[in-house]
Amino acid sequence: MTPVTGWKLTRLKDQPEQCLGVLQAAPEGAVDYLALEDYTPVASCPLTNVVRLQSTGVEFSSPFTVSCPWTVSWLMFERQQLQSLARTHLGSEVASIQHYGSFACRNIYNRERARRSEHATASAVDIAAFRTEDGQSVSVLKDWSNHSEQGKRRFLRETHAAACDYFGTVLGPDYNQPHENHFHLDTSTFGLCH
Repeated sequence: MTPVTGWKLTRLKDQPEQCLGVLQAAPEGAVDYLALEDYTPVASCPLTNVVRLQSTGVEFSSPFTVSCPWTVSWLMFERQQLQSLARTHLGSEVASIQHYGSFACRNIYNRERARRSEHATASAVDIAAFRTEDGQSVSVLKDWSNHSEQGKRRFLRETHAAACDYFGTVLGPDYNQPHENHFHLDTSTFGLCH
């Protein structure tokens, strides 16, 4: 990742054809998705430039609708950081991920006067846990501060830090209580990493 790479990822938000072209050019088996037409699932929350993501190099607990740019950022992060960190700290690659979803037509923390959440445009995903190929389970809630299993703790903390280079906002347990059980990864341009 370089500053130019980050800039290019940001530009994919307004260039759906280019974004889908990146996904189409991914190596075989790297991503299983369905490109979706723009639509409005909930009044006041139209979705544009989105895909239905089934899997990448990892399986997800369920398919979800997410922005194409998020998917490109995730692919880069998974291939360049996540799997390497898993091998280093857990001795096995990540096979699957439990998530809490992406799209939710709401304001931040459901507050009436707050700005719209990145979830309202399907540009954010909340990740709760990882399962490795050899069967280890790593939970954000249970293992973020787990001093008895340092490998899991280090994996989570370094994964969180590495994600900050690929996503606009990365929030986790140290940010606040609502994030104690997941990593929030979104493609906003806020540059918040906490």
